[in-house]
Amino acid sequence: MRYKSVERMKPIGKHSLLGASGEISDFQEILLYLNELILYDSMWDDGNSLGPKEVHNYLTRVMYNRRNKFNPLWNSLILGGVKNGNKYLGTVSMIGVNFKDNHVATGFGNHLAQPQAREKMQFNSLYRSFHGTISKNSIAKITEEGVTIHQPYSLKTYWEFSTFENPAQGAIGSW
Repeated sequence: MRYKSVERMKPIGKHSLLGASGEISDFQEILLYLNELILYDSMWDDGNSLGPKEVHNYLTRVMYNRRNKFNPLWNSLILGGVKNGNKYLGTVSMIGVNFKDNHVATGFGNHLAQPQAREKMQFNSLYRSFHGTISKNSIAKITEEGVTIHQPYSLKTYWEFSTFENPAQGAIGSW
């Protein structure tokens, strides 16, 4: 949230896109690890390249390894991609907890948005529920041909609702 102009999505190899929340410097370190991995893989010159499943497994091991050294990378990661017609979307937490699903989220959205998404709520309502910190958004598209990251854009917001002025009005009890 502090660095509003920093991109938190980066293409990884030919088939994957990585998105991160959390510490920027740790995300940069993860990108260094991944650049080294992609470079090592391309040096084989065998015509094959790492897909999103392999990159996700690698990130899981990196995050879990750093956790065990009591020096975690303070990021939650989302990795998506397409290779050979197979779509992939997975997430890894800062302690190495990971899963693959049709929809994923990081941070507090993982706790609140995931159950709603499983009940097939509209994305628009999920998005607006958790978008109170910054008004810039980025959208990326992943296809067999490659990854496209579009320029950040802002949504119009309206903060003049009376509920925003006194959110506890009408609440029974207090904290």
